[in-house]
Amino acid sequence: YTEAWDADKKSIHVMPDTPTILLAKANAANVSNKLYTQAWEEAKKKGYDMRADAIPIRSAKASRDIASDYKYKETHEKEKGHYIGCPSAKEDPKLALAARAMQLQNDRLYKKAYHDSKAQVHIPVDAMSLQAAKECQDLVSNVDYRQYLHQWTCLPDQNDVIHARKAYDLQSDNVYKSDLEWLRGIGWLTEGSVDVVKAKKAQEILNDRLYRTRPDELKFTSITDTPDVVQAKINALQLSDV
Repeated sequence: YTEAWDADKKSIHVMPDTPTILLAKANAANVSNKLYTQAWEEAKKKGYDMRADAIPIRSAKASRDIASDYKYKETHEKEKGHYIGCPSAKEDPKLALAARAMQLQNDRLYKKAYHDSKAQVHIPVDAMSLQAAKECQDLVSNVDYRQYLHQWTCLPDQNDVIHARKAYDLQSDNVYKSDLEWLRGIGWLTEGSVDVVKAKKAQEILNDRLYRTRPDELKFTSITDTPDVVQAKINALQLSDV
């Protein structure tokens, strides 16, 4: 009874034109790599059209010329020296300035003159630096520093000598302190000076005894009674029982 059913289960009958089968076939064709590259493989079998005037070839040549360093500098090399406005490159101010800057930056050329002249010392006798050094040595010399003022080496009646003596007298410590020595020991009374008088006036102003004078100490005279006081006294006598 079940043998026919089991045999029928093993045989599958699917119609080839069902929508599901057609959709599966279309999906298989879409995802197939072989069908995706089939047109490219067939085009490769036919060969390439490599004409010299083809647009891709011309574009590649133009790109190569642009990228070429020689082509990039060809116009610059041809125009070099044509538009500088000078007969030669040496007379161009910018080029001369650049060459001068390169010479200044060259350390060997910068120190060449120094190395050539460092062993050759030529100093004249009357050079300003030597004269300044001699004067500085005379100023710092202890022998010339300790000179007595009365040892003159010129005529005593010259104007500069007289002026120098006056200057020495003004700068002399003995003459400067002579007034102080003369005033030392002399007494002086400050009575009558401005500060003493001012202090006395301030003391009188601040004196509480003079500021608060008692009435009994003031000098006064009695005044005559007024008519009202006289009339009051008469009324008091008339009303008195005594």
